Amino acid sequence: MILTGGVVVTSLDPVRLTDDDVHVVDGRIAPGGGGERRDCSGCLVVPGNVCAHTHLYSALARGMPYDLEPPENFLQTLQRVWWRLDRALDEDSVNASALVGGMDALLCGTTTLVDHHASPNAIDGSLDVIEGALSTLGVRSVLCYETSDRDGPDRARAGLAENRRFVERVERERLPLARGLIGAHASFTLSDETLAACADAALAQAVGLHIHAAEDEADERDAVARYGSRVAARLADAGALDARTLLAHGVHLDDDEISLVQAAGASLAHNARSNMNNAIGRARLDALGQRVALGTDGIGSDMFEESRTAYFRLREDDRSAGPDWPLQRLAEGARFAAGAFGEPGLGTIAPGAPADLAVLDYAAPAPMHAGNFPGHWTFGLSARHVRDVLVAGEWVVLDRKLTRVDQQELAVSARAEAERLWRRLEEIGPHEFEPRGGRRWPSPLTTV
Repeated sequence: MILTGGVVVTSLDPVRLTDDDVHVVDGRIAPGGGGERRDCSGCLVVPGNVCAHTHLYSALARGMPYDLEPPENFLQTLQRVWWRLDRALDEDSVNASALVGGMDALLCGTTTLVDHHASPNAIDGSLDVIEGALSTLGVRSVLCYETSDRDGPDRARAGLAENRRFVERVERERLPLARGLIGAHASFTLSDETLAACADAALAQAVGLHIHAAEDEADERDAVARYGSRVAARLADAGALDARTLLAHGVHLDDDEISLVQAAGASLAHNARSNMNNAIGRARLDALGQRVALGTDGIGSDMFEESRTAYFRLREDDRSAGPDWPLQRLAEGARFAAGAFGEPGLGTIAPGAPADLAVLDYAAPAPMHAGNFPGHWTFGLSARHVRDVLVAGEWVVLDRKLTRVDQQELAVSARAEAERLWRRLEEIGPHEFEPRGGRRWPSPLTTV
């Protein structure tokens, strides 16, 4: 196909613009070629956004009832909200959540999701369910299961086994739109044995480890109390910190930990809106450097909104930060996804790159060129401008509607599933897990 007449943003970092037509052949950007023409006159054509950390299982939680005592800190939020929700999930609600989250992503111009999943009462095959839902919609994904000791040794073993099985399936079946990582929750819910097993699995299967790190002070306090070292040092000692590692949040990493993360070449997903919502503090973005991507932590998949919020929050602390900062962070998320897929061009519109892009119906109210495009992104562009979305050379959104499924029917079905999920949730009390020795660790994960 040929996309004609648009202003094409071939790269976000550095910003490059061109007026050339975009040719797509066999799912990739090509230097030329014929085929179906799509008129993009008056539009921007941009690389599809990447959400570098999300929890699709939270997609049915919008407006979810809550009748317990209000949480007073982050740990209680986990115990009373999210660790109750994940225990209420079954295969149907996992599938519905993935469909809703994937639909939201595509309509917002997000073409790749890096998901961190948990459903301790529906572990086996859960990543297949998510992959199936996202592939049905046409979303590219990087998936893992959240291995944790908080629900006991059997579920810890099952979680790690699910990760390993899915990574093997990706390789065996050569899934075109999905890749796998080894997932782990966070240091404070991982015994030494489980953490080591996760690190060993990532090394053996040549994939990254996706783990929350120092999201809250409780994670650091637990690591010091139990192991005499902070979170990043514990991960490094376990062999869990390398160039393929994806850390989420990193709000409470100190100078020494940041040095460890940077020396390992690990990536970090910054989730500004989630951090603000949970009142856990501010990540030290000035010190963390360039390998910082953007995620939503499950607050939808709108990377326009996430990038704008992250930038404005940063500007409160650093007035020298320019509007090119959010574009650099989005490009870093694409770089991480590109590594997972072995597609170095992912995140660009350049010959040979996967044809993942969005067409934005944006009538620029002021002159636009490479030098001031970051200002248009940060102060003008939003998900409301997304008209069409292409993933791997296929239109998955045309004229603001999904092409593969009826989005109204999907929403109706999801609402019914959400009601069933909420009823199950009413029967589940706060999670009993406590860090810092509040609960003895189960038997070691030596049989994984």
